[in-house]
Amino acid sequence: MEIMDIAVMLGEAIKNDDRMIRLNEAKNAYDRDIELTKAMMEYDVQQKAMSYEYEKAEKDMVLISEIQKKVDELYKQITSNPVFNELDSAQADVNALMNEVNQTITRTITGEDPSCTHDCSTCGGCH
Repeated sequence: MEIMDIAVMLGEAIKNDDRMIRLNEAKNAYDRDIELTKAMMEYDVQQKAMSYEYEKAEKDMVLISEIQKKVDELYKQITSNPVFNELDSAQADVNALMNEVNQTITRTITGEDPSCTHDCSTCGGCH
């Protein structure tokens, strides 16, 4: 079997993994949550406005404070949203899976654990 054929098989296995399915479902829920989308867009706008104000030679600290207050409110609104939290958690799980896959491939190719620091006090043992 050629390397690319095996890569396709690996991609299919990852696509069908429960963690990836969960991530796709979380992304779909995120895309359907209009209030969360609005809050995210407003958060980005406010962040850009604050950056713009900070770049000015004559900063309006009252305006910057108002913008910061709005950014903080939006941040709390976004991070307390269960749809956002599920997406964040699902993405972290998929990232961990992908790191594990990459480490396994690297370990197989090199014979060494890529996470090994060669300081045996930092792990449970690999050599």
